[in-house]
Amino acid sequence: MEAAVRQRFAKLKMSLNERQRRLWAAAEAKSAGYGGVSLVHRATKISRRAIHAGLKELAAKGNALPPGRMRRSGAGRLRLTQTQTGLAEALDALVEPTARGDPQSPLRWTCKSVRHLAEELNKQGYRISYPKVADLLHAVGYSLQANRKTLEGCDQPDRDAQFHYINRQVKAFQHRGQPVISIDTKKKELIGNFRNGGREWRPRGKPVSVKAHDFQDKKLGKGIPYGVFDMTHNEAWVSVGIDHDTAEFATATILQWWQRMGAKRFPHATEILITADSGGSNGSRSRLWKVALQSLSDRIGLKVTVAHFPPGTSKWNKIEHRLFCHITQNWRGQPLASHDIMVELIGRTTTSKGLKVKAALDPRCYPAGKKISNEELTQVNLRRAKFHGDWNYSVMPHKRIKL
Repeated sequence: MEAAVRQRFAKLKMSLNERQRRLWAAAEAKSAGYGGVSLVHRATKISRRAIHAGLKELAAKGNALPPGRMRRSGAGRLRLTQTQTGLAEALDALVEPTARGDPQSPLRWTCKSVRHLAEELNKQGYRISYPKVADLLHAVGYSLQANRKTLEGCDQPDRDAQFHYINRQVKAFQHRGQPVISIDTKKKELIGNFRNGGREWRPRGKPVSVKAHDFQDKKLGKGIPYGVFDMTHNEAWVSVGIDHDTAEFATATILQWWQRMGAKRFPHATEILITADSGGSNGSRSRLWKVALQSLSDRIGLKVTVAHFPPGTSKWNKIEHRLFCHITQNWRGQPLASHDIMVELIGRTTTSKGLKVKAALDPRCYPAGKKISNEELTQVNLRRAKFHGDWNYSVMPHKRIKL
């Protein structure tokens, strides 16, 4: 008997809704006679409560549910926010203690996980589990969110004007067929068998084993990728330094780009435009940067014009999202075990838009902390622009040195 009920239910269960399942189970139990409820429960795993509810519906006269309804009106468990007055407000005060509720909330300086929230609510006398806390938070529009980098520090009064100025300069240089490059230093990376962010496809259960702690290897040191991005041709040069990220390292990288890529692309160039951040080795206030630019200008025989992005707006520099992000994507999950591996991974970076990258190791030393005297600074043939001369200026060559 039980096996027959089990077989019939297996054939019908996918076609029955909640009410039909309840009524069918009740009819089977009634036809089985004494012990029918237990028999149907064992065969179908339908709860005894549901079967008894079905029996009551079968016995009721003139009290049938309207078409489409599964249960009678008002059936089901009441919401926790109805049975426990103030629960929603208490949860809201814990999640946003600085905006509403007690600013001295016990969770003000604690990770607001649903488990911690549930624990604190239970301490306040409410009865709630952490999954229900998550349900309540979703119901009122909360969701798990990470920090978003959108704030850019103090608002420079000429921020937008500088953006427009850079845009006009870039278009004017490109219209005249002159080179326009975006420069910056990528994050320094430890060289060695260290963990590198991201994941790559490997046989299941066979991840690459790396060191547990990221302590710099004194022999291998670090890699400092400095990039030069040609905004006209979607090409880039990256020098991987091993010493310090200085202004001399920056201009040496620009010189490498010009000798290996730029001079061929722009054989008739008379000037070059550089867009750069306001800080770091190519900072707008760096004396060494301007002296190094003079040396670069004399070496290549070109007028070098620089336009800096306002402080706190480095993410707008083209090289960030046209080169560096693709390099990071290309070497994700790959330990940078040597400088050669780093150079190879950078040089193999491509995109569907046709990005081409060349890279090489720069083993030279660039001492940090080098001071520039007032006399040395006056030797720079510097011409500041009328608009924000601290951000926009040109360095003229004294004479051309034969390469």
